[in-house]
Amino acid sequence: MFGRSQGSKPQSKIDSLIGAGTRIEGNVTFSGGLRVDGEIKGNVCADKGVPSTLVISEQARIEGQIDVAHVVINGTVVGPVSASDSLELQPSARVTGDVEYHHLEMQQGAVVQGRLVHQTSARTVELKLAASAN
Repeated sequence: MFGRSQGSKPQSKIDSLIGAGTRIEGNVTFSGGLRVDGEIKGNVCADKGVPSTLVISEQARIEGQIDVAHVVINGTVVGPVSASDSLELQPSARVTGDVEYHHLEMQQGAVVQGRLVHQTSARTVELKLAASAN
């Protein structure tokens, strides 16, 4: 987390809330910030190209694939997690599935039953041959 100069910044405000006691069956697509206090049975994805943050509270549960730039987990996730920029696993986090991340912060008590896969920045650089003067 230190010295991060590249990548997108986490969305600092929460635009949407799925409250405690709410259960959604189906995929959820969002932009900006989303906090989940309830349950989702389906995939959770953020719009590409815009800053996005998903916060999963201690009492929340998601069963499905997660694909968001910045993810903070303190609840239960059953399914693969892909955090293209940063992933924060808080003490009550329980993840069953593979986890892909660029930056990772894992606090004592968090549990991952799956693989942790570090993503590297894939930058494409086009090389041009110098023109020779004849």
